[in-house]
Amino acid sequence: MKFSLWEAKRLLQLAIPVFFAQIILVLMSVVDTMMAGQVSANDLAALSIATGVLNPVIFSLQGILLALTSVVAHCHGAKDKKGIKHYFQQSLFLVAILSALVFLFPLITPYIFSKLGAKAEIINTSQAYIEYVKWGVLGFLVFNVYRNVSEGIGLTKVTFYISIIGLLVNVVANYIFIYGKLGMPAMGAAGCGVATSLVACAMALSQIIYSFNSNKLKGRWLVSRFEKPNFRSMFYLTKLGFPISMATFFEVTLFACIPLFIADLGAIMVSGHQIAASVTAVLFMMPLSLSMAIAIRIGNLSGQQAYTQLKTAIFTSFCLAAMIAFFVALVTFIFREPVTYLYTQNDQVAQLAMGIIILACFYQLPDALQVAASGVLRGLKHTQPIMGITFVSYWLIGFALGYVLAKTNWLVEPMGAKGFWIGIIVGLSVAACLLLLSVRTRLAKMVTN
Repeated sequence: MKFSLWEAKRLLQLAIPVFFAQIILVLMSVVDTMMAGQVSANDLAALSIATGVLNPVIFSLQGILLALTSVVAHCHGAKDKKGIKHYFQQSLFLVAILSALVFLFPLITPYIFSKLGAKAEIINTSQAYIEYVKWGVLGFLVFNVYRNVSEGIGLTKVTFYISIIGLLVNVVANYIFIYGKLGMPAMGAAGCGVATSLVACAMALSQIIYSFNSNKLKGRWLVSRFEKPNFRSMFYLTKLGFPISMATFFEVTLFACIPLFIADLGAIMVSGHQIAASVTAVLFMMPLSLSMAIAIRIGNLSGQQAYTQLKTAIFTSFCLAAMIAFFVALVTFIFREPVTYLYTQNDQVAQLAMGIIILACFYQLPDALQVAASGVLRGLKHTQPIMGITFVSYWLIGFALGYVLAKTNWLVEPMGAKGFWIGIIVGLSVAACLLLLSVRTRLAKMVTN
């Protein structure tokens, strides 16, 4: 295997627009937090609780649909246009089923909220937020279907442009519904739910309009002569996407649970962890975007059955992931102090956060490699190992070790939040090794066959 400069350039061409699109999607969440926080502490708490309960569900559904990108990339590489159309249409039927399930989700959230012990005012606002968001789930999932098809054939810039539209709608809609402008009632954090639904619908509509006018995507052809639901194809997509969905769920819930387990250690400990988590979440967009690009490129080459070039692309992908990891670690280390003080002026919180951020520098390499390996496996349509490996690595190893280091004296004196981060480093390292081994095993079988 050798490093290919051409493959590296192609991967970056695919990844850079995805990276900026992901950053803008993160900014939407930041805007919601900032604007709701200006109303009251209760509204900010309500938004935090509602998104904490809803986001794992939404991200999991998004993970199921992510399988479509690899399937389309494979069909595109094999020049199978009928396959792209077939799986696109079956994905829309799948979206209808998933949307119906999410529409029922608000029926059980009152029970979940009742166990949290928060004030009634906060719980009522959280419930209202979820009731409004459910109306936008169909639009959000339809947007993802179109996005995955576009990205599967290599059109990654589209999502970036449409995400800008989404951000503009988000700011304006938040202003109107949170603060009660243009004759609307002031809804506080619940207004973020209305804005989120409007953003989802606006992005879905923008994506559809683009596809209908794109010579490359040919959206009108995609919806012509609509097929009947094919449950075998829908099951195939779900089978491919479910491991991705669960891996996302394991990661989201891991970082969501850590604050709960260190809450008894005081506000400074929780705040320090939260700042570090926020900073690293933004930085993670770089390897994540590369992973999406890798899945597209590997899917194309796999569909072409160009195995020599495929091996070169995989090796180049891992080299590029390692380079990005070292760059991110270096930038994180150098700018940790000024970035931390953007979040807080409390020296105790800042010092703790900076200590954790230094630890985060050490997991950039295994994190980048494991997410790159996951992208390769998605591109090869071999997603089964992803779920088991992430569960064992994140929870049975990472979280368990983190808990022991953070809360007990079994190995060392209790380390607080830093203990959990050391556990994350170990867990990600194990995940990287196992996923890289899975890639090697799968590639060997493909070449042999």
